[in-house]
Amino acid sequence: MLRQRRTGVIILGLLSLLGGLTTGRDLFFNITYLLGLLLIVSFVWAWSNINWVYISRTTRTRRTQAGRPLEERFSVRNTSILPKLWLEVRDFSTLPVHYASKVVDNLGPRAAFTWRVSTICRQRGRYQLGPILLSSSDPFGLFPMQRELTPTTNVVVYPLTFDIHQFALPVGVLPGGDALRRRTHYVTTNASGVRDYAPGDSFSRIHWRSTARRDRLIVKEFELDPLADIWIVPDMAVFTHVVSTRESQPAEDGALPAWMRREEEFKLPAMTEEYTVSIAASLAQYFLRRDRAVGMLAYGQSHEIAQPDRGERQVSRILETLAVLRAQGQVAIDDVMDAELHLFPRGTTVIVVTPTTQEAWLAAARQLSRRGLRVVTVLVDPESFGGRHSAAALASLLQASHIVTYLVRNGDNLTAALSTTQARGSYYTLV
Repeated sequence: MLRQRRTGVIILGLLSLLGGLTTGRDLFFNITYLLGLLLIVSFVWAWSNINWVYISRTTRTRRTQAGRPLEERFSVRNTSILPKLWLEVRDFSTLPVHYASKVVDNLGPRAAFTWRVSTICRQRGRYQLGPILLSSSDPFGLFPMQRELTPTTNVVVYPLTFDIHQFALPVGVLPGGDALRRRTHYVTTNASGVRDYAPGDSFSRIHWRSTARRDRLIVKEFELDPLADIWIVPDMAVFTHVVSTRESQPAEDGALPAWMRREEEFKLPAMTEEYTVSIAASLAQYFLRRDRAVGMLAYGQSHEIAQPDRGERQVSRILETLAVLRAQGQVAIDDVMDAELHLFPRGTTVIVVTPTTQEAWLAAARQLSRRGLRVVTVLVDPESFGGRHSAAALASLLQASHIVTYLVRNGDNLTAALSTTQARGSYYTLV
């Protein structure tokens, strides 16, 4: 439409020029000059509108969590002495329902306009913020111009986690285990030797007898204990997961602007995939806060392995991996455990989160227990999500085999479901 308007003005100018040359009347030449001046002024106006504009975008954090807001601050500043009639700032971020675009009008000389955007993150994942497309035009709409601001950043939305008060683990078969012969900066029960003090070493690690004997600071070195390792294995095979029919329908207010949407408490999507990821994230957070060494293994769209470690850095590493993990794997959970069995030393605790209903997992869990591993199964019941089969029968079989088992259904309060002391299975302890 705008191009047709500009083309119409150019055609009228050419016709006026042709009429003036043909008839020699001044009126046609005056119209030609007027239309030519209109085109020149409109072009200069549109060009000045799109230039000498500075846009800043400030994101409060690059890491957030599903159910929490992501806040951004935008600022458009006119750096010239000419006013800007209107500017359209169009944002092409991939974060769902993140409405950051804005139309700024009547921006005076050396003036600035600022606005804030707060979006509730409803889906975990890694999203791109930007680029921004700046659009403007002259008052007559003859020369629409655009300018793309290409710099982009990424934001990671962690999966939703729930606070767990206590979790049942099987009692260890052996009173202790062999050292892994792997150095760690954490204080453990396995002291492997001593060395000279280095800047940054904690004073609690100083071995005072060796220090007095050698007349210099000596610190103790420690090794990891395999019985302290906990592996969390979410089942991400595509053929085991179920999406609720209600979840597959689009929300009524999903495409509305933020100020028109109903404010409701964020709930976990009715999908076995989201429940599996959220449970795995909650368990990892629970054990890492108790200074346990936690690792993670998952076969999703790619093979993800996080070696056991402690601390907040490990929490961020596991949550960031789970944020982008999708149920696109082609390997059943029992085959995954068989293929990666070498990762688990004897005495390791393996927590498997799966929506499977196949008895093949029962055989695999028994085999892992016979090899000296402590197995815990968290079953996400697919029948409660609209699936054809229930996981209750498999849970009963696991219970009969003295394997600690949790059964989670759609709509359950995960804090209560995972904190219960009535976990199925015998010979367990609470941690």
